[in-house]
Amino acid sequence: QGPVVESGGGLVQPGGSLRLSCAVSGFTLDYYAIGWFRQAPGKLREGVACISGRSNFAHYADSVKGRFTISGDNAENTVYLQMDSLRPEDTGVYYCALRYPWYDNSCTDDASEYTYWGQGTQVTVSS
Repeated sequence: QGPVVESGGGLVQPGGSLRLSCAVSGFTLDYYAIGWFRQAPGKLREGVACISGRSNFAHYADSVKGRFTISGDNAENTVYLQMDSLRPEDTGVYYCALRYPWYDNSCTDDASEYTYWGQGTQVTVSS
């Protein structure tokens, strides 16, 4: 396993919820940025949400704003993505990515800024 491992994906009905976890090892989650990305079949990877560990500033894609919440638990060295009111179009492989160190108070959804990537976890929203 690498320094970033995702978990929590699965099959859920439309309107349901899932919580994804991004466990980080080998780094202390103090000055960091974590981004969640997803890729649906036949589509480009897109940024979903990100968070700055320095400020807890969070940014969301318009498509998930108001439904998804990103949060960090420094004691657990884990970042979570709470996904509510899920829709079929949320289906895809979700990836967690880490940039360390990161001293900016904001975060970025530019995938090229992230150094460490997890293997991904499948999220399927279907009835």
